[in-house]
Amino acid sequence: MNLQVNGQTMALDPAKVPAEMPLLWVLRDELSLTGTKFGCGVAACGACTVQVDGQALRACVTPVGAVAGKSVRTIEALGAPDRPHALQTAWIQHQVPQCGYCQSGMLMAADALLRKTPNPTDAQIDAAITNLCRCGTYPRVRAAIHTAAKALRGGAA
Repeated sequence: MNLQVNGQTMALDPAKVPAEMPLLWVLRDELSLTGTKFGCGVAACGACTVQVDGQALRACVTPVGAVAGKSVRTIEALGAPDRPHALQTAWIQHQVPQCGYCQSGMLMAADALLRKTPNPTDAQIDAAITNLCRCGTYPRVRAAIHTAAKALRGGAA
């Protein structure tokens, strides 16, 4: 089976990677993309959020076979080594991370939102960002998304 991850085609050995294996474990254990985190294993917390064909998706309950032929994007593809993504810059500016564990999933969900809705309202942010943060930084997350949205639209961050 071939998997399209972060713009690259990855060949997966079907003897090691059955179609029913959760995408999370393929990313982490087979492809060494460890930015995507395991949180709850039941799609409740969102620590494992990645994007599949531009949509935020919980990787812990998604069989890898269900995403074959689709484009998978992980936190490793957000931003560039020499230039962080506007969301990453806003996250730092608003001091969003505390423990940081949920952040990769939160950022991927926020990026999916901004790709679809470039100028989201608070209600749209709240509806789209269902990731759980044990540190409770939701007001900072919302503020950072607004800041990043403005920067992505060409306004000053």
